Amino acid sequence: MFRIILLFTLLLTNVAYAETIVTESTTDSTVTTRGSMETTVKSPPPSAISPQLGANSNSDLCTIGVAGAVQTQILGISAGTTFTEENCLRLKNAKTMYDMGMKVAAVSIMCQDEQVFDAMMMAGTPCPYDGKIGAEAKIGWESHEETVREKHGAEKKSNIKETATTGGLGILALLLLL
Repeated sequence: MFRIILLFTLLLTNVAYAETIVTESTTDSTVTTRGSMETTVKSPPPSAISPQLGANSNSDLCTIGVAGAVQTQILGISAGTTFTEENCLRLKNAKTMYDMGMKVAAVSIMCQDEQVFDAMMMAGTPCPYDGKIGAEAKIGWESHEETVREKHGAEKKSNIKETATTGGLGILALLLLL
């Protein structure tokens, strides 16, 4: 019976005991971070792009485009120019004169080329001379041939010197940039 009473007492009694827990703590912390970062950017160097001069834009022009570019790690430069092709102009002018019905003038334009002049003389059909054609033109050319040849030779030599000088200066400028 003692057990029943004890059990009964325990069931009816609801006593709760609470304890207060006090916790004290002090934390001192020091965080030190040291690091380094390196960034590598991989991109192509700047490019010197040469201009397109007369690149199939108009086939009726008698010009030749020349362009070039030089690129170093620091500096890039590009340049271009055009040159007039004299024989092309001569052919176009002669065709225009011929189409206008001026056949003698067209032949005279073509005769400004030394090879055409020589071919016409060898064929027995000399180039027009001072408005004369045929045998009269042949006599005129034969009497003044030396002065005409000297004039043609002097023009050709000056053009060659001018072209060589311009080309040499251009190459020198490119080499100085390197």
